Amino acid sequence: MSNQPEKLSDVKMDAAGLCREEAYTDLKTGSIRKLVPVKADGTEDPSRDPVFTGHTQIMSPQGPLPIQGTIEAKTLEEAVEKFPQAMEDAMTRMIEEAQQYQREQAGKIVTPADLKKESGLII
Repeated sequence: MSNQPEKLSDVKMDAAGLCREEAYTDLKTGSIRKLVPVKADGTEDPSRDPVFTGHTQIMSPQGPLPIQGTIEAKTLEEAVEKFPQAMEDAMTRMIEEAQQYQREQAGKIVTPADLKKESGLII
């Protein structure tokens, strides 16, 4: 049985997991998003740590490629300092996932039924 709600009115917000979003950018390299934990009344929740994510893009032969990843930091200053390594790690993970996908596809045995599905033909 699926855990998906049957209708939109069944979707509930988690009041204990609310965050306020803040965005920072240097207008050159990328941006850092900070999710600040808040209580249901909107005041900051000091019992939970903020979450930082970094966003940048690199140029590829096919055009700009977005890179994003979590930055392990407690403060914005620390997030700015750790931004380059976090983006490098995110890019490395992305490349590894793409290579893994290529290996899986290269080892896949293609059957006539697979070709029918891919082409959209119904026979």
